[in-house]
Amino acid sequence: MKPMIVLAAAAVLGTGVALAASGDPERARILDGYAAQAKAQLPAFAGFSAERGQALFLGPHAGGKLAETPACASCHTRDPAATGRHYKTGRDIPPMAVSANPKRFTDPAEVEKRFERDCVNVLGRACTAREKGDFITFLSNR
Repeated sequence: MKPMIVLAAAAVLGTGVALAASGDPERARILDGYAAQAKAQLPAFAGFSAERGQALFLGPHAGGKLAETPACASCHTRDPAATGRHYKTGRDIPPMAVSANPKRFTDPAEVEKRFERDCVNVLGRACTAREKGDFITFLSNR
């Protein structure tokens, strides 16, 4: 019975769930940081959602900086385990799914750099901490 209590506590705090979902301690730390930010921004925050992350990934979204990229899937394909292609340069983009690219979302500086650039291009604004966590949660389970 005690493991269930520990698991429930971890779910509330984020740490255990993030590590279980991501399989990498660095990714778990990144998710825990976004969880703390999300809770500060939205006191009713109850955890990340793979479903919301999938909706963010697939779009379509209006208001982005680039009309050619109304969704993350515009460059990364609808299958996050597949290699994407940059819309302008044609360069390959490594898969977004953690199952196909285990190092994805493990470098905090790189994660923030990509969110800062790509959220503006796709959404026309910065992503919230909850959106970032939802996105990583979705791709960690793919």
